[in-house]
Formats: sequence, C-alpha cells, structure tokens
Amino acid sequence: MGSSRIAQLASIVAATSLVTALFAAGGGAAGAGEEKRGNVNGTLELGQLAAQTGMLSNIVQSLTVPVTMAVDEINASGGVLGNPVAYTVADDATDPAVGSESLEGLLEDTKVDAVMGPTASGITLNILEEVRQRGVLVCSGSNMSAELSTADSGGYYFRTTPSDRLQGPALAELVRTDGHKKVGVIARRDTYGVGLATSVKKALEKGGAKVVVNVEYDPDATSFDRDVQRVIDKKPDAVIVLGFENDGADIVRTLTAQGLSPQQFPIYTADGMRTNAFPSLVDPNNPGIVAGIKGTSPATAPTNVQHPFLDAFNATGIEPIYSAFYYDCTILTALAAEKAKSDDPAKMKEAFAANTKGRNKCTTYAECKQLLDDGKAIQYQGASATFKKMNKFGTFEPNAGVYEVWAFDEAGRDNTSPPETQIRVG
Repeated sequence: MGSSRIAQLASIVAATSLVTALFAAGGGAAGAGEEKRGNVNGTLELGQLAAQTGMLSNIVQSLTVPVTMAVDEINASGGVLGNPVAYTVADDATDPAVGSESLEGLLEDTKVDAVMGPTASGITLNILEEVRQRGVLVCSGSNMSAELSTADSGGYYFRTTPSDRLQGPALAELVRTDGHKKVGVIARRDTYGVGLATSVKKALEKGGAKVVVNVEYDPDATSFDRDVQRVIDKKPDAVIVLGFENDGADIVRTLTAQGLSPQQFPIYTADGMRTNAFPSLVDPNNPGIVAGIKGTSPATAPTNVQHPFLDAFNATGIEPIYSAFYYDCTILTALAAEKAKSDDPAKMKEAFAANTKGRNKCTTYAECKQLLDDGKAIQYQGASATFKKMNKFGTFEPNAGVYEVWAFDEAGRDNTSPPETQIRVG
C-alpha cells in the first residue's frame, strides 16, 4: 500500500446525529466544570478517543502512536508547566454511543484537561454539547466533516485536518484535469457522502463541467442495482463514487457487472475507499479489478513540509494514516497550556490558534517552549503543515488544504502520484 494512504479514516464520518445535553449533571459555565473536576492543578492530563475496537481498530496504532511519540517528546523536554504530561486512551469504537460513554470516563475518572480525537466526525458532533458544557479542549486529527465548520463547541474544539468542503474542489480539479465534462456522482446518504458530493458538485459546475446525475444511496441497502442504473441512464463520461470500503465495493462491483469496470470507464473517489481491504471486497479472487480507480486524499507529506516526526514515524513501520495530524494536535495542545501558563482548557483554548500565527518559527516542542519562555510569539511549523502559510489555520481549523492524488494498480495497491501532482485548495 502507498505509504501515505490516509483513507481508512474517512469512513469515520458515518454517524451524524447531533444530541442535546447528554450529561445534564455535568452542565454549567465553561471553566467552572474544570475546577469542579479538580483537574486544574498544573499537570496537563491528556486523553484520547480512538477506535480500539470496531470498524477501524486495525489502524488504531496510526492514531495513538503519534500521540504517544508527541507525549514522550514533550516529557523529554521538561513536560508542560514543569510537570510530565499524563496520557490515557479510551475506546470510541467508531460509534457515537461508545464515544460518549468513553468521554464521560475520561472526564470523571481520569479528569482530563484535553482530548485527542475522536476518530469520527459523527462522534465529535455527538459530544460537542458535552464538550461545551464541561469545558474540555478537544483536538482531532481525523475529522473532516464540513458540518463541523459551523458546529458550536464554545471554542473548545479544534482540528488539524482540512474540511471536506476543501476536498470537494480538489477532487473536482482532478476530474476536470482528466478532461471529463459530463460527470455522474453517486454518494452514500450521510454526512460524509452528501457533504462531499455537495462540495464536489459545486466545484465541478463552477469549473465548467456538468453533473448530469447526483444519486444518494442507502449504505445499508442489500442491492444497489437501481442506484447504479440511474447513473448509467444519464450516460456520464466519468463517475465519482463517494462511499466507504464495504458499500463502495458494492457500488463498484455493480458498476462492473453493468459494463463499467474501472479498466473500461473512469471511476473516481475520495479517501473513504482507499483502504487495504477495498480491492478484495470488490473481488476476493481478483484485487486488481479496482485498477484504474483514482482519487484524492489529504496529503500526509505535503511538499515543502520537513519535520523530524515524519522520518521518526516512518521508522515504526506503521501506516501514516492521519498520523502527522494527531502529532500536531498533541504538540499544539501542550504549547497552548504553556502559552496560557495553565492547564485550564478555558485559558488553553484562547492560546491554541495563536501559536500558529506568531513571527518566531519553531519546529520541535523544545524549540517552541523555549521561545514561549522567552516571551515570544511562536509560529509552530507542524508535521502535517506549516500552519500560517500552507493551510491558513483559522480560529479552530485549517482554511486551506493540500491533497495528494492516488490510484489503484493492477495488484490492488494504492499508489500515490508524485508530489508535484498535489492539489492545493484555499
């Protein structure tokens, strides 16, 4: 598989229901809940919500090891506020109900100040009310739902990954560059599929292409014949499939059965189908059946980014799936506490984004901490992006993104195109 295969985590945005106050007993003003939990004590307590079980448990190391590496680096450099950082992982199981229960455990039992994660955008949407009421800082390196750009977290939520509102234009540019003018879109009916389909459709039409059909399908359906036929009837010159590995495989298999195999017809996708399992799910006896499918993914190694974490993580042999984004979340959270001179999330949230916008560039935690100790405003140069210039970090999320182009080959492996093919949006 390509070393920059980021895609499995795109499937984490499936759960979309927002809830109201899940834990009414934990309500109250932001900051007050922190003192009540007794964790504003000069020691930064980090938690992480990660998929230790469930759909994405096979890639959990890609999410947790970067945080562990960042914590080790921080503690080797004197810790935060003069004390070692503590770190606890809890399972979110890629499930909103489990994620909510695990968050409660991190807040009540471990009394964390900040949470890395959750894995899924849907889980994040589900816990934002609790995050706001309890006043806990959250930074995810794997959330991409466009819905989070307008969700209300009370200022406690951050993400280092770019929104799907940016990936839509990147995917549209790839399709248009290949010369396609009459495009069909078939997307799963959820936050991920509908949100990304809306973004890519708008960008395609703005660029002069026509979306001749836009089909939303039920990912739990037992047959996709009717959905695929609706696309075929409009005679597009290319099809964009926005699904996850299981339902996406069903769609591609159905397209192939109706004469539109990836070798015969241009099929595009985003990162939700860029997984180890996808080729064999389409055909266990012939993984090369997916050869020719092309797509985009957030770049794990954007051009012009040089950071010691990238080589260090590659040495682990673990797939770098959103790994640099999680590393940056952890470092930025620790630096926020240092700048705020407090482990109170109500103060940390005010310092978080500022550490990406200062004049004094720094790369490692030790370098950045020394500058802060000297009273200087820092511009953290991350492992996933140089935040000020490359992804224009806003108040809580990037306002620009860099996307790599990839394609499945005849062995069913996804290969990343050369760095010069990366697409910048924003």
